[in-house]
Amino acid sequence: MPEQLKKLKIPPPPHPYHRREPLPEQRPKSIEEDPDAQERIKSILESASYRKADEDLDFLNRYDLRGVRLQIDYLKAELLLEQHSIRHTIVVFGGTRIREPAAVQRQVEGLRAAQAADPTNTDVARRLEIAQRLLAKSHYYDVAREFGRLVGNSGEGSHGHDLVIMTGGGPGIMEAANRGAYDVGAKSIGLNIHLPREQYPNPYITPDLCFRFHYFALRKLHFLLRAKALVAFPGGYGTLDEMFETLTLVQTRTIKPVPVVLVGERYWRQAFNVDFLVDEGVIDPEDRELFWFAETAQEIWDGIQHWYRVNGGSLETATSE
Repeated sequence: MPEQLKKLKIPPPPHPYHRREPLPEQRPKSIEEDPDAQERIKSILESASYRKADEDLDFLNRYDLRGVRLQIDYLKAELLLEQHSIRHTIVVFGGTRIREPAAVQRQVEGLRAAQAADPTNTDVARRLEIAQRLLAKSHYYDVAREFGRLVGNSGEGSHGHDLVIMTGGGPGIMEAANRGAYDVGAKSIGLNIHLPREQYPNPYITPDLCFRFHYFALRKLHFLLRAKALVAFPGGYGTLDEMFETLTLVQTRTIKPVPVVLVGERYWRQAFNVDFLVDEGVIDPEDRELFWFAETAQEIWDGIQHWYRVNGGSLETATSE
């Protein structure tokens, strides 16, 4: 040490966390000074008002904190997706009840046995009818799984981009798409939603990319923020909700157009009669061109790539705002 610094008598840096001598507020008032003080301090420490705001769930769940909760619901997923360099997604929707064929076949066989044991039971007969229809649609599980593989294998290919499968995180078709990506060692995303009843994410989502939202609106926002395409398999209210919301946003040009593929033309022609809507004058003929039908995983994949080529874009460029 130079001689002039020695003369300054510079003390060593203090410990970053600990003091040699505690501050007065680091000791509770002693019982010698006030026998009842520590009991009163305990009451203060246990009071809801003393909890740190970010650790006080009762406070965060207040009605007038909804704006803060909305922001947090959005921000957690956004920051983690950025952290994992997720730039482009293909969103896959479809029915939770459309499970892999072997599982549905077992359900059908169980109901056939129940019907044989009680032929007059109309409830069992009805459930068997529905199970047989689900069995007829169960091949879409395999289609969605194969599509997940195709997207997962696209990697850094000729388009120079990373595409990641994103689903609602549930069973059925969503599980199949996540599973296809899992089969080839690719990442995939699941956006679960908090519901009143207990539920589980499907086991094929990348663990660090499975999110659970409180608000449907924020979940929907994340479905479309990075979406390069929406692929809708046969499904119920949830699938219809996401499909119609996307079509509405594209119809009104609230977002830039993205490919929308409806898988299973026979199903969708009955569930969604677009020609009727045109004939009734409630949508325009051009609104029929906002989507198309496909049947196989390769048709879906080839159709999306063709859509981008025809529109002069690529799977690299952002499409949503």
